[in-house]
Amino acid sequence: MALPSALLGELNSVAPPELRTNFNRLAIVSLQEYIARRRRQEFDAAVAAMAEDPQVRAECVAIAKDFAATEMDGLRDG
Repeated sequence: MALPSALLGELNSVAPPELRTNFNRLAIVSLQEYIARRRRQEFDAAVAAMAEDPQVRAECVAIAKDFAATEMDGLRDG
C-alpha cells in the first residue's frame, strides 16, 4: 500500500505516542476507528429515517398508550 508522505506525517503527528513507532498497529487502530465511526453514522441515519416514518411513529404512540396506565404504577405522589 502506498500512502502519501504528507498524510503519513500528519497521521504520525496526531497519533498517540505508543503508536508512533508501530505503523502496522497505527493503521489497524485507525481503520477500526474509521469502521466504528461509519457504522455509527449508518445507525444514526437509520434511526433518523425511522423517526420520520409514519408507521414507526404510529407504533410508538400505540406503545406509549399501552404503557401509560402502568407508567406511575407503584410510585407515590409527593
